[in-house]
Amino acid sequence: MIALLDYGAGNLRSVEKALRYVGSDVELMQTPERVKEASAVVLPGVGAFDDCINAMQRQELFHAAKEFAYSGRPFLGICVGYQAIFERSEEFNSCSPGLGIFKGSVIRFPDGKGIKIPQIGWNQIEITKSDCPIYKDVDSGSHVYFVHSFYPKLEDESIAATYTDYGVNFVSSIWKDNIFATQFHPEKSQRVGLKILENFVNLAR
Repeated sequence: MIALLDYGAGNLRSVEKALRYVGSDVELMQTPERVKEASAVVLPGVGAFDDCINAMQRQELFHAAKEFAYSGRPFLGICVGYQAIFERSEEFNSCSPGLGIFKGSVIRFPDGKGIKIPQIGWNQIEITKSDCPIYKDVDSGSHVYFVHSFYPKLEDESIAATYTDYGVNFVSSIWKDNIFATQFHPEKSQRVGLKILENFVNLAR
C-alpha cells in the first residue's frame, strides 16, 4: 500500500488517479497512525511552502513523513512536496522550517532573465543520474509539466537526478537512497510522468 499524504494539497486527486492508473494500491492519509505501515509514501503539493508545512504540522503528518523518509522505504515528494524536504524557503518571507532531510533553501527564479514567473508548462529534464530507478526507460530530454515560481538551491548537488533550464539551470529532481523528489508534476506529464510513477510504484512492491 502506498500512503498518499492528504493535508489538503490541490493536486491530491490527480496524483491518486495517476498512481491507481499505474497499478498502485493507494490510501489517502490525513493522520499519522498508519503511515508507518505503508510500503511507500508520496508527499504531493501545490501552493505555498508555509501552507504545506503548517497543514502537515496541524495533522501531525510532518514528523510521520520525516520518520518514513529515514525508514529506507521509497519516498516521493512532488512540487511543494519536493521543496518541503529542504530546510527553509524564501517564499513570502517564510518562517516555517522544512523537513530538513536535505540541506538547502527554496529560492525564487531571478528577475531579469527574460522568463515568465511562474514557470507554467512543459520543459525538458536532463537526466544526470542514468541509474536513478524512477527514470528507467525515460529518455534524457523528455518533456514534463511544471507549475512553480520557486525551486530548491541544494548545498549538495551530488543528489541531483535531473536539471532543467529556465533562465537558470536548476535541479528539477533529486535522488538519494530511498528518497526521490521532483519539482515537476509527473501526474500531469502524460506518458513520461506515468512511466516515472510506475517505476516508483515498482520499487514499493
